[in-house]
Amino acid sequence: MSARAEYIVEMKGISKRFGGVQALKNVDLELRYGEIMGIVGDNGAGKSTLMKILAGAYVADEGKIYVDGREVHIRNPLDAARLGIGMIYQDLALFNNLDVARNIFVGREYTRGPFGILLDKKRMYRRAEELIRELRVDIGSPQFNVAMMSGGQRQMVACARAVAFQTRILIMDEPTAALGVREASRLLSLIRDLRDRGISILLITQRIPDVLAIADRVFVLKGGQRQDVMEVSKVTLDDVVTMIVKGKERGGNGDAQVEYKSFG
Repeated sequence: MSARAEYIVEMKGISKRFGGVQALKNVDLELRYGEIMGIVGDNGAGKSTLMKILAGAYVADEGKIYVDGREVHIRNPLDAARLGIGMIYQDLALFNNLDVARNIFVGREYTRGPFGILLDKKRMYRRAEELIRELRVDIGSPQFNVAMMSGGQRQMVACARAVAFQTRILIMDEPTAALGVREASRLLSLIRDLRDRGISILLITQRIPDVLAIADRVFVLKGGQRQDVMEVSKVTLDDVVTMIVKGKERGGNGDAQVEYKSFG
């Protein structure tokens, strides 16, 4: 039996251009098994572009991607899904006219009968109820319509959908951006639970305190280039913000020197 790779995901030399705009330039990223990594940077830093390449929404112009130490080719979201990679976009892609269970299984419904042409509604509702109970999410029934739910509950439905289909690598795009303090806290707790279930999580966010509260490491992008990857246990809010604003600076010996300064 071969030894497990050091990283569940490695992205090497990733570059992406949109017309005359260089969105990403030679970016490397390494995600460990069972960790939460925050992806931070100003607007336009390349955070979502990098993650959409991993999720199959975009294809990189240059670079390689490895999953479990093996080079893979991700050309579309279906390729990513087959590798256990899922992305929850900021708009969540939920259907307001459907209930929780149908949102979880939309496009991948359980079927029964000859040739699998009949929907197995009982099995879908039973599995949705199991997921709600396992994840301890704040949703009373899989029959609730998502149109009537709060922002936090809708995020939880999106998380349940990811877990239902054996997602191993979960990308979340600004999950707490539109939530109040209480709902954000509940969602962060759910993200920890997902990590404890063995899911490796990439968390795009502008809310640095969220990263410091739950992440293991924070990955900083600026101008489409990697600046640093920092252990959350060893940095402060000011450290992260300074890196986002200033990026890495060159020392006299040509090596990247990180300056950590406080504002004010």
